Amino acid sequence: MNKRHPTVLLLIGIAAGACGCSSFLREGTADLAGVGGAAIASRATDNAAVATGIGLGVRSVAMAGLQYAQRKTHQEQQDLIAQIAGKLEPGAVATWQVSHKVPIEDDERGRVTVSRIISGRNLICKEIVFSIDTAAADHKPQSDFYVATICRDADRWKWASAEPATERWGALQ
Repeated sequence: MNKRHPTVLLLIGIAAGACGCSSFLREGTADLAGVGGAAIASRATDNAAVATGIGLGVRSVAMAGLQYAQRKTHQEQQDLIAQIAGKLEPGAVATWQVSHKVPIEDDERGRVTVSRIISGRNLICKEIVFSIDTAAADHKPQSDFYVATICRDADRWKWASAEPATERWGALQ
């Protein structure tokens, strides 16, 4: 095997990852891990079972790394929205925008409002409605809306709901 092929594939994968297309990134990560695993396995053994184990191990590590990065990206966005919404009174609207440090997903923006306050003894939470605002192909603005709950933890507001984040961010909230 030419030694340049893994390097070229890695550079293509990094470039593809910069586009932010998560399904392409996920499949590209799996494919690159497969190529990398095959290269490692071919140098390490002639035993097909051992080579398969190496390949699956490399793929699993690569996918776990990607999922960790996606969870951190989602947490960053959720924390930003929670901090902005935490300062709002019910009915007030604010804008939010996130620029991801690692471009594994598109930068996004939207609006957030507090629909109601949920409180009890030593517990202050807010139900929020937030949007993801995009421009459609015809350049008309388009918004998707989601409802979530945030709660105050000491001096900061934290994301408190699993749903509908599952719809918004999949299983990788």
